Amino acid sequence: MDKMKFETPDMTAQNIDKIAELFPNCVTEMLDEEHSTPEKKVYKRAVNFEMLKQMLSPDVIDGDEAYEFTWVGKKEAIAEANKPIRKTLRPCPEESTNWGSTENLYIEGDNLEVLKLLQESYLGKVKLIYIDPPYNTGHDFVYPDSFIMDNEEYNEGTGYFDEDGNVNYSRENSESAGKYHSDWCSMIYSRLMLARNLLRDDGVIFISIDDNEQENLKKICDEMFGEDNFIAQVIWERAYSPVNLKKHFSESHDYILCYAKNIVKAVCNGLPRGDEANDRYSNPDNDPRGDWKSSDLSVGPIVQSKVYEITTPSGRKVLPPNGYCWRLDKKTFESYVKDNRIWFGTDGNNVPSIKRFLSEVKQGITPMTIWKYTEVGHSQDATKKLKELFDGKALFDYPKSVDLIKRCVQLYADKDSIILDFFSGSATTAHAVMQLNAEDKGRRKFIMVQIQEPCDENSEAYKAGYKNICEIGKERIRRAGEKIKSENPLTTQDLDVGFRVFKLDDTNMKDVYYTPAEYDQQMLEGLESNIKEDRTDLDLLFGCLLEWGLPLSMPYQSEKIDGCTVHTYNDGDLIACFDEDIPESVVREIAKRKPLRAVFRDSGFASSPEKINVFEIFKLYMPEDANDIKKRVRVI
Repeated sequence: MDKMKFETPDMTAQNIDKIAELFPNCVTEMLDEEHSTPEKKVYKRAVNFEMLKQMLSPDVIDGDEAYEFTWVGKKEAIAEANKPIRKTLRPCPEESTNWGSTENLYIEGDNLEVLKLLQESYLGKVKLIYIDPPYNTGHDFVYPDSFIMDNEEYNEGTGYFDEDGNVNYSRENSESAGKYHSDWCSMIYSRLMLARNLLRDDGVIFISIDDNEQENLKKICDEMFGEDNFIAQVIWERAYSPVNLKKHFSESHDYILCYAKNIVKAVCNGLPRGDEANDRYSNPDNDPRGDWKSSDLSVGPIVQSKVYEITTPSGRKVLPPNGYCWRLDKKTFESYVKDNRIWFGTDGNNVPSIKRFLSEVKQGITPMTIWKYTEVGHSQDATKKLKELFDGKALFDYPKSVDLIKRCVQLYADKDSIILDFFSGSATTAHAVMQLNAEDKGRRKFIMVQIQEPCDENSEAYKAGYKNICEIGKERIRRAGEKIKSENPLTTQDLDVGFRVFKLDDTNMKDVYYTPAEYDQQMLEGLESNIKEDRTDLDLLFGCLLEWGLPLSMPYQSEKIDGCTVHTYNDGDLIACFDEDIPESVVREIAKRKPLRAVFRDSGFASSPEKINVFEIFKLYMPEDANDIKKRVRVI
């Protein structure tokens, strides 16, 4: 019986497979030094990049000059993003809100590793990503990725780790540091590589940034998403008053870069039409098609075929102004008159104009690239509102405005979309999603990811009892959800303000699970279990979901069958039993329910014949799926 792997995909190998399908002559073999021994040589597939470059060029490739954006550590960032890991997400119902019914997720852990774990379950499922990464001002938290440091830095330390070997979250990335920009570029590059995979084909990403890394981020995004998929660089007016202590200019804006995964498929919903725009429409002639407004019939420059005389109902003869022509040719104009789409004024004597009906205009207003604080809020206001939410305590510096992120979501997400923020911070994105759902009765779901960055011991947050940023973020979601529901009690009864908490941790399995070659058969049989002693059934269940690529937000139930605990996820997407000594009656009951996937504990069966019998039982109850049983039934 096949075992679950509990390892994220090797994306390098997957990419080589794709290249082999298109260009088999560009894939070769090379010695795998890591797994080879003097007695046995092991080979692995590799890409002949010189051949691949030639295959993709109409000219003879000679020389290595090319336009490219690079930095020290870029290749390491790419390799790290593709590298598999043995980690898991452990469920924490006790820290969650509405665990059993919510479809929202809050994940604690380094977002690079979390994004790797989400690759199967959320591949191509996220409609919109908003992130507000560290701005690299020289004082911001820098993610301590080991791959952006050389060995000497890693071993001897440059402030990434303290004397006890723990992550130094307060380390400054000063401009005098040799890799000031390189470290930041490597950090964001690897994460965007993984994030792009999660976007739907019509998905869009928004990234907040300031002048320190805006230029570099733009180049990285052009490379990652393609220049053709650039949508806009928005300027957000984040401040409304000057700082007179500034020597030259007082910065009053940040940027928000916006890219589509595929700009052809991306759809902008536009901004909601306000009363001011609709008030321009009226219905003076009681047209059954409703309110309309007149639009000029003349246009320039002149096209001679569209210059003709029009006789108004009053008998007046009119021509377009000098240098202009009519917008419509004569035949189209006459059809418009018959359809009552031309307005000559109440007395039939006016210069003709076209009637534009409110019911036919685009309902969303096309957004502009400057977002004023009067429309989407500013930093000071965001800080004030967050402070009010926490009873007057200033727990977080420089939060983003809820209205700012709400606008991003409004523009490109549907009412049932998944919204991802893997630099969650104070969880403003979650707040914005809940607020928007309350306003338009949407069912959008959020996934927040945040590393457990400790609060400074001198901060107001630490004094209020919050040990890390995640604790602030989770409490912010709880309080914001309660506030939204209390303000809209009649329209938010079904509003999802809960979230399931998961925490990044090492794999559920012992090392022996991955390295059986180092143990002989007698040693393996003497081991009671490959599963770590501190792991629960819930840990194992959600570990299997990640392995099999199932979403983490679906409902499930646990029940007793002949003394064994059986877990059914989302009405049979997966049924699992992790008990020891599983009787045949339990296997039969699970097979009767015809699950799409089934998982058992390896030690749940005393012998190989018992395991083989599991397949026979499933074939008996699922004869139509007999050929797929081996793929759908696994052990751990």
